[in-house]
Amino acid sequence: MSFAVKPYLRSVSLAQDADPDPDAYPFSIPAVRELGVLEPHPDVTFFVGENGAGKSTVLEAIAVALGLPAEGGTRNVQREQSEVSPLQQHLKLVKGFRQPRFSYFLRAESAFGMFNYLDEAAMQPFSPPPPRLNFNSHGEAFMRVLQGLSGDGLYLFDEPEAALSPNRQLAALTVIDRLVKQGAQFIIATHSPILLAYPRAKILLFDESGISHVDYEDTEHYSVTRDFLNHYPRRLQQLLDDDS
Repeated sequence: MSFAVKPYLRSVSLAQDADPDPDAYPFSIPAVRELGVLEPHPDVTFFVGENGAGKSTVLEAIAVALGLPAEGGTRNVQREQSEVSPLQQHLKLVKGFRQPRFSYFLRAESAFGMFNYLDEAAMQPFSPPPPRLNFNSHGEAFMRVLQGLSGDGLYLFDEPEAALSPNRQLAALTVIDRLVKQGAQFIIATHSPILLAYPRAKILLFDESGISHVDYEDTEHYSVTRDFLNHYPRRLQQLLDDDS
């Protein structure tokens, strides 16, 4: 069952005094410009949509507004960060009455550098040192991070499936469910039809009209994957047919 203290993050919106240029990035993205009031699910919220629809931009802005580093990690990460969009400066976050004890932002594109940083930081005070994350494959390192998280936490993941095989995505679902039942809240940007199947979740679609709620079986991720797997010889013929 969900803990009554959740959600830790109740809503995300543009501040009333925000007056961004609608023609300037990232407000030129329809889903950012029409952000409205985004209300995360107490357990898991998924951001879905095409590449460039604004999922990662909004997720990064939420992470930075929460005090997390743009390249990933916890609030304790002290390393030079890449430049981020100005969106977080215009956000209004409404938090729950109780704050999480732990928080973590993981983004696939910068995970390798973050794992190196965590390895170096972990090596110094420990004897013997813990196993190094980057001595594992990308997927194994991600699973170690996921399995090391605690309940009573707020976790933001940007396309975690980039590191995970289908079997590892199923394993990740099991860990996410365990953490949810221990009191965790997740916000995950993903293209994975496997992760999107998690039942204790809200799926928010980012597209040209803004952001809207969508059911799992109505997502393009589900319908395209199902259609391809059920008819893959025909679909391959359509895609790869060369009359020349």
